[in-house]
Amino acid sequence: MELKKMRELTEAELNTELDKMKKELFNLRFQHVTGQLENPVKMRELKKDIARAKTILKEREA
Repeated sequence: MELKKMRELTEAELNTELDKMKKELFNLRFQHVTGQLENPVKMRELKKDIARAKTILKEREA
């Protein structure tokens, strides 16, 4: 997800997206361990998206 779109989301929507991304990351890790992951770059991109979402949430707290 793009940073611009993330910033437009409300806090509740951003938390929902964050939960979805964490579940997807878990599934990708599972696929990686079992050797079924076709695109390992997707894991790296998803980790960065999770970090972006957490940063936006932290900025809104302050």
